[in-house]
Amino acid sequence: MRKKPSFLQKVSKGTQRKINSVLPEKYHQVITSAVKSLTMAVLYGSKFVTTPPINDLSLKERELILKDKTRFYATTATLEGAATGAGGLIAGLADFPLLLGIKFKYLYEVASIYGFDSSDYFERLYILHIFQLAFSSKAHMNKIFERMENWDEYIKSLPDEIDEFQWREFQQEYRDYLDIAKLLQMLPVIGAFVGSYVNNKLLKQLGETAVYSYRMRLLK
Repeated sequence: MRKKPSFLQKVSKGTQRKINSVLPEKYHQVITSAVKSLTMAVLYGSKFVTTPPINDLSLKERELILKDKTRFYATTATLEGAATGAGGLIAGLADFPLLLGIKFKYLYEVASIYGFDSSDYFERLYILHIFQLAFSSKAHMNKIFERMENWDEYIKSLPDEIDEFQWREFQQEYRDYLDIAKLLQMLPVIGAFVGSYVNNKLLKQLGETAVYSYRMRLLK
């Protein structure tokens, strides 16, 4: 996580920045607003159906429960990707909010399994940081990981309201990370295969990142 971006990663990120700089400001505002609204809805909606924190279990017992939970959500993401990928462009666009919802619901479950209360404001922000750690450029990952390593100190400087979160940076990193895979998902014939494969890989990648993120807090 501390490893600096390679030359190729820097070039790739620089190209994406140039493309983004050419796009109209209105476009960025609309996308940022959409991602913010969607993420806020998922964050605040998920807490009402998430199980309370699980207490009095060893780390090994928690991670045995988590294995089954990850398998379930990976299967769900796979089926959702196949269904939207098979539907072409319009259905492919629907994949973005659906997959985002699956990912955040999964992260709420992970927090609960590790004994953290996801209804708490700071836990919701930690979940957002796990999400960014899994789906960001290397340079942004370095920055996010440094915050998470020193979470107790970092939260003292956090805004009092989630509205002040860096939504534009959040959506741009996530969008850049997924661009190529999600464009391929909208193509006819191969869309269903790409959608199922990519969604499965993304969910498992998120799961691995979440496991190490919570281990880091529990084992400090």
